[in-house]
Amino acid sequence: MTHALDAAPAIAPELLADLLDFMSQPDGSDDAFNSLALRLFAHQFQHNPVFQRYCRQQQKTLRTARSWRDIPAVPINALKELTLSCVPPEQCERVFMTSGTTRADNRGRHYHPHLRVYDHSMKLYFARRFMRGTPRMRMGILFPTEAMLPNSSLAHYLALALTEFGTDDSEYFISPQGMDVERLCHALEQAQRDNQPYALLGASYSFVHLMDALRERGQRFKLPAGSRLFDTGGFKGQSRELSLEDFYRQLTACFGVPASACTNMYGMTELSTQFYDDGNATQPAVKSGPHWIRSRTVDPLTGQDVPAGERGVLVHCDLANFNSTTTILTEDIGVLVDDGFLLLGRAEGAQAKGCSLAMDAFLQAARE
Repeated sequence: MTHALDAAPAIAPELLADLLDFMSQPDGSDDAFNSLALRLFAHQFQHNPVFQRYCRQQQKTLRTARSWRDIPAVPINALKELTLSCVPPEQCERVFMTSGTTRADNRGRHYHPHLRVYDHSMKLYFARRFMRGTPRMRMGILFPTEAMLPNSSLAHYLALALTEFGTDDSEYFISPQGMDVERLCHALEQAQRDNQPYALLGASYSFVHLMDALRERGQRFKLPAGSRLFDTGGFKGQSRELSLEDFYRQLTACFGVPASACTNMYGMTELSTQFYDDGNATQPAVKSGPHWIRSRTVDPLTGQDVPAGERGVLVHCDLANFNSTTTILTEDIGVLVDDGFLLLGRAEGAQAKGCSLAMDAFLQAARE
């Protein structure tokens, strides 16, 4: 399988072709993943001087890195402070930016020379984990369009879901004027009458606002069998806070969709690949990704892996991050399990301090 790739400075067409082929395979061996991770590490080490200085500070170079686990993890906040791109930003097709809910003037930026790899990652995994063999279904999107939020990775992600997997009568229910609850209720009522499965996708907080509006209307739905819900992003102070158990219980009560058919996506602007669970009948649900992303848990003070079954800060190595940095130190706490990981919350105390120290080390390297 080959892919036509236009040459561009520092993009390495051969490497990208191999990456896309690896992603297109049903699965990927440890050796193949490791080989591609190290090739991408060499590419980013060569073309991103800031990243190279940090790697040298961490005593990880092309000579000493032997596996994907040896690639230095860049603190996630580094993408707010510095440009991490192998290609000059002005040559990039798209820049995705974090929401800036904490500081609107200090937003993380993820530069994409083109969206072929990002889109390939989304379509392959969405088809497998959410669509599950269904080519297309009617969809409703509870999130702004790309025109409204051109720098939002989630807006792009959901636009792909609609265009690639939605039927012609799929539509958005968020506009600059807000959520169109009346029109959405008509769509859900039609799905009930026609007995056709319906998919509702959007930000977690959008679902909370919708459920509040339905409660005020005294309205509930019983969507047909095969219907499914897809939420992501948490509440971020943009709606009332709910425990995850209450959130999925209320989704089932409002839409008649069992929690086992409610998929939560864990993702971030700084990655090009997302993690899903297989339903939310129990919490916390196991999150897992495709074969082109691997995760580990570390002690952020030492950078070393924590023993299996113990809590640590999640590190993700995403091969689809070909232009920025494959390996990100998050600020999320997790525990590795056989089929993925359990997401347990944000780093606090000593773990949060360790993330801050890692960020300080990165900034020090950048200034050298």
